[in-house]
Amino acid sequence: MASLLDILIEDGRFNTFVSAIQASNLTDTFNQLGPLTVFAPTDDAFAGLPEGAVDTIMADIQGLTALVTYHIVPERLPAERMMARERLKTMQGDDLKVRRIEGVAYVNDAQITATDLEADNGLIHVVDAVILPPQALT
Repeated sequence: MASLLDILIEDGRFNTFVSAIQASNLTDTFNQLGPLTVFAPTDDAFAGLPEGAVDTIMADIQGLTALVTYHIVPERLPAERMMARERLKTMQGDDLKVRRIEGVAYVNDAQITATDLEADNGLIHVVDAVILPPQALT
């Protein structure tokens, strides 16, 4: 098997997220720490942000680090265990809200489109939107 970062790189759908991980100096976290659960936004999720937002996010390393760590829960949560909870404490420090609407799973406002991609040091759940930390919304 491989690390979380290896899986994200090999998959090919997460190039912008991988760039964010690298720019925020979190490669060791994704390569070594664990177990972790990562809610990984696809390149299409980043493309859904307003024009220029990705460049702005990438230029603010502190904000970028908060954004990336807001997508990480420091425990291994397979989909079934994750959906049994209402809130998940992120590595960034704030909570993610977990809910199901008409049989569709969401974390905050991002739909979970694939679950339980296995890595040596955790799991990846694919989301269709970039999940913004609360302070990014103010």
